Amino acid sequence: MQFETISEFIKMDGHGLYVWLSYAIGVSILIGNLILPLFTRKELIKNLARRLRRENNAQ
Repeated sequence: MQFETISEFIKMDGHGLYVWLSYAIGVSILIGNLILPLFTRKELIKNLARRLRRENNAQ
């Protein structure tokens, strides 16, 4: 399928909303899969440091 103009490409014969929305959802899921582990890692390091301090104080 060829499109004559950029506007036709974006509209995609009336299916543009669904096509671009699915791309946006897919990209947001991929970005989330890259970013969320970084936040989880920081929280894990913080919890382990707190636990280590607690164990050192108990001895």
